Amino acid sequence: MPLPENAPLLTFSLKSIRVRKSVQASPKVLFATAFFHCIECLITPLSRTKPLPSESFDYPLGIRLWPRERQHAQFLPREGYTFSLLENSSDSYRFTALAGAAKISSIFQSFAQIISDEAFFILEFYDQETDPEKDSQATPSVYYSSCLTTEEIMTALEPFLPRLIHDGFVGFGLANNRLGMELFYSEEKVLTCFTGSHLRITNLFNRYGLPYLPDLTYPTDFGHDHLSLLCVPEQTLPEDLQRFDESDLDYLSFCNQLIELLDMYPVDDSFSFYLSKKEQDQIENRLAQSGEFSFFAEEDFGSLLLDWNDFVCDCEDGFEGDLWEYREGLKLRDMIQFVVEGVSTDLGGKILEIVAEADDRFQKNLTDRRKRLDPPKNLAVREDSFWYRGVVSKQGAYLRRDLIRQGWFKP
Repeated sequence: MPLPENAPLLTFSLKSIRVRKSVQASPKVLFATAFFHCIECLITPLSRTKPLPSESFDYPLGIRLWPRERQHAQFLPREGYTFSLLENSSDSYRFTALAGAAKISSIFQSFAQIISDEAFFILEFYDQETDPEKDSQATPSVYYSSCLTTEEIMTALEPFLPRLIHDGFVGFGLANNRLGMELFYSEEKVLTCFTGSHLRITNLFNRYGLPYLPDLTYPTDFGHDHLSLLCVPEQTLPEDLQRFDESDLDYLSFCNQLIELLDMYPVDDSFSFYLSKKEQDQIENRLAQSGEFSFFAEEDFGSLLLDWNDFVCDCEDGFEGDLWEYREGLKLRDMIQFVVEGVSTDLGGKILEIVAEADDRFQKNLTDRRKRLDPPKNLAVREDSFWYRGVVSKQGAYLRRDLIRQGWFKP
């Protein structure tokens, strides 16, 4: 059957459409379903699709419910928010919210004012093509910037925000670990906020007309497509996106530009945790009691936990530094243990749980464990520090040289 004369000519690639459905299906079924919805998009211009009911909201271009979901769903997504206490917490909350695309930029601007001085930017996107025949559950890569002033971050983001908001393969966020606050806008176009300041976030969402809805529904509750901006007909793009050429609308292109602009680095998203402001205050007070570690008291302790995980990864890949640099990595674990032994039992247990996997991987990488590197003489911890028993098995030339000079390999 020939296409209607006014049907938009769209080109779909594996990176421009992906299917999410809350039922189990094989990759072949999902791919076939996506294909038929591509055909549906070709023969039905976006301007002629059935409008959503009045209770719906302003969807970003990168999310589109399947037409049959629009016709038969009784409770389609609409603007609102809900919240709950975080697990094992009495003072920290997780908010989830849906807001129209036109409000997202202003919500982030207001959140930046709440966290005021400094923050770091989070970027999440699919930086590799995936084959649905082989990988039906591809995961995005996550990048962090270093801590910058919120003004610097928001100024850099200004020309990118419309593309970040509308592309269906990109998520982004803003966080200040020291304040225990984070706001993230996912590829599913759902806002998630972690905070200990419950009233401030409630007021933020109320300011933008988001009502409290305990039974909030999300796009993930319905069959839907994810579209890249390259997949959207030019005539349907908002004015602030029509000025970009095709290469600038490619999320791989503008995400990599943003990574370079903010000097961002990849992080292991499986190593994730949340520390509230009250917990950070406990940690700061404990570190301030140590002559050796007091310098780090006002630092973001979450970054130190990430540094320990990164050090463990470096050792697994083969440690390329010398013995002094290796000892500096071990001092990170000294500091963690010093904190664990001086804060509340609940917080100490939580920190140990956060580093448990990294600790286990590090212990498995140690060799010659009958021997012991000398820990710092003034280290005020009770734990028999396992990280000083043996050395990592994958030693670079400089570490091995220094160990030989120290007599480590003598019988």
